[in-house]
Amino acid sequence: MVPAETGRLIRLAEPDIDDADLRAVEEVLRSGWLVQGPRVAAFEAAMAARTGAPHAVAVANGTAALHLALLALEIGPGDAVAVATYSWPATANVIALVGATPRFVDIDPVTWAMDPARLDEVLGSSARVRAILPVHPFGAMAPMPALLQVAERHGVPVVEDAACAVGAVLGGRAAGCWGKLGCFSFHPRKTVTTGEGGMVTTADPALAKRLRILRNHGQDPDAPAPDFVAPGFNLRLTEFQAALGTTQLAKLDRLLARRREVASWYGAALHGTGLVVQGAPEPSAHSWQAYVALLPTPLAPRRAEIIAALKGRGVEAQIGTYHQPLIRWARESGDFGPGDFPVTDDVAARALALPMHASLTREDVARVAEQLTHGLREVT
Repeated sequence: MVPAETGRLIRLAEPDIDDADLRAVEEVLRSGWLVQGPRVAAFEAAMAARTGAPHAVAVANGTAALHLALLALEIGPGDAVAVATYSWPATANVIALVGATPRFVDIDPVTWAMDPARLDEVLGSSARVRAILPVHPFGAMAPMPALLQVAERHGVPVVEDAACAVGAVLGGRAAGCWGKLGCFSFHPRKTVTTGEGGMVTTADPALAKRLRILRNHGQDPDAPAPDFVAPGFNLRLTEFQAALGTTQLAKLDRLLARRREVASWYGAALHGTGLVVQGAPEPSAHSWQAYVALLPTPLAPRRAEIIAALKGRGVEAQIGTYHQPLIRWARESGDFGPGDFPVTDDVAARALALPMHASLTREDVARVAEQLTHGLREVT
């Protein structure tokens, strides 16, 4: 219940759904063709054009994108994958689900993305690593040039977890187009949403075909008649999701501009609070899928109280994301503990996600900052 004096609840995230989105979905529903048809192909083509990737393969969700990317590279039991420590658990989950072992890599204290120096140490200590899985946290791109230098020196392919980073560009090159494969999510918290949904981008036609086989029961997409050439999954995107994704992608520039404007309002409104905002290699390399800042170190143990206080004042907030080596299954299977990844220990304990979406106004941001200031005072 939002207290009356606070007005409406300022949500952590809100999808940007307009009349064009609704009409696109309605047209598909009225057509009767609901899965794996022309709208999926159109969405894939639009995503390929937007990113500059020669191939884009739509799948059921972002986790499926990561899972199929690893399977397309034939990663499995006995292999290891170097993966960023700080991410939604799906990033590590898919490594375990293909039978491989996560080799966690600590993050940079500014961008909160995989640290190239720590990656070099991990690759130098294990010949089993078959892929590198960096994450673009909250839409801020990882330092891809430096990571690729390390990857190329060790001869290991890169799979980008670009789930949050659609529209982010570093050095003129889009997120999802730096590695062998790039994986996107269209969850409702993402800038472009299809409800659930995902996409894998690649420049390799053989990998693209392998992905299309794996997502659709093992069926050869080029065969004139159904020919099931491998065991596969049912991880297809629906036609109405693809129609929604296409209209969403068409307004990406506007959504990105608005989110960057909101981020600038936050920067001004939170000045002097002691919060530290996530950095990015360059302004265009951050899509601001989420707005996450670090609490002052002494307040980290009170974060849950701060989140509760904000909710009581009509503002949704949340932790940033997860310290993957310390989630239960990873900790128990890998014997990880606090202190093994010191930068992630610090960031994961202090990160606070504030409302971020295109519907926010300058007045909303001012209210969030005001209520956060009150919340910080309440716990000190």
